Amino acid sequence: MSFRSVVEELSAEPLEERLAAATGHDVERALRQEHVSPGDFLSLLSPAAGGGYLESMAARAHDLTLRHFGRTVSLFTPLYVSNHCANHCRYCGFAAKNHIGRSMLTLDEVRAEGEAIARTGLKQILLLTGEAPHKAGVEYLAECARILRPLFPSIAVEVFPMKTEDYRRLIQIGVDGLTVFQETYDPVLYADLHPAGPKRDYAFRLDTPQRAAEAGMRIVNIGALLGLADWRREIYLTGMHADWLLKRYPDVDVAVSLPRMRPHAGSFQPSCVVSDRDLVQAMTALRIFLPRLSVTISTREAPDFRDNILPLGVTRMSAGVSTAVGGHAKPGDTGQFEISDGRSVDEVCRMLRARGYQPVFKDWEPLEATA
Repeated sequence: MSFRSVVEELSAEPLEERLAAATGHDVERALRQEHVSPGDFLSLLSPAAGGGYLESMAARAHDLTLRHFGRTVSLFTPLYVSNHCANHCRYCGFAAKNHIGRSMLTLDEVRAEGEAIARTGLKQILLLTGEAPHKAGVEYLAECARILRPLFPSIAVEVFPMKTEDYRRLIQIGVDGLTVFQETYDPVLYADLHPAGPKRDYAFRLDTPQRAAEAGMRIVNIGALLGLADWRREIYLTGMHADWLLKRYPDVDVAVSLPRMRPHAGSFQPSCVVSDRDLVQAMTALRIFLPRLSVTISTREAPDFRDNILPLGVTRMSAGVSTAVGGHAKPGDTGQFEISDGRSVDEVCRMLRARGYQPVFKDWEPLEATA
């Protein structure tokens, strides 16, 4: 079974009408439930919930986060090794049509980049590329992971969707996590936003988290790019996708990111503005619906906003970020998008401790790589 069938069923439902019809009574009933149903989740995402219940939702989300995660926040940073891309995504700075400098790190440069990050104390990284498997393919990524493994006990990848056997290959080297954004769960809009390139295959991308979980990934992080479509519908489908994964792969740490559109190389503008209040509603609704869900907030968000939403469900944060290839060891190239929070790892740690949180650099001990 695939989540595709669930998306098809949900897409046939009048979600917009159900959201608009939700009342304050529906929201209050949802907040009273010990176990929130998908219908309750929809009520928590409704305009009615956003109109007068955000404080109640924030208090419930805070309590659930403390119960399941304590006052800890895991820190990581992205490591961009290539910005070559075969896709023509209308909203991305790495899109093939954009005239930016293209580069791919040599293995020596990968090592230098990893060492620069390791000096900050971080133990978790997210290895990123554009989607160009003919340039930065499975074997290149495996070599990168082999070099970085002695420096970082946790290596995740955000690259092109792979087959199950390819994920198994990376897991053997020491990769333990995957991030993959569906971008939008609307197949018609998806086709318009991805006019050419391998990413155009909506179904293959949608099944990527399932293939990674079946391969044995410890962490699977999903999400929609907020700003491409109506955020309420996108968050509802993201939450349902996470719920589907949690039920089928209970040994996997399922996570959700909430990325909002940021300026980038190119002229694409968001079609849907997602306000700070909207993002708070999305995060708290997800936490109440899925109390065990990990929630990631990136440096796309401004420092003050990231600091203030900590109690509402955040369990992972990026720090000391560069979105340029080799940007930690040698800053200067064009990044995938502009970041809003440029604080160093030390600065983020000081902020967390000042607010009573413990920054976590390492929370597990991996088995030795077998290949």
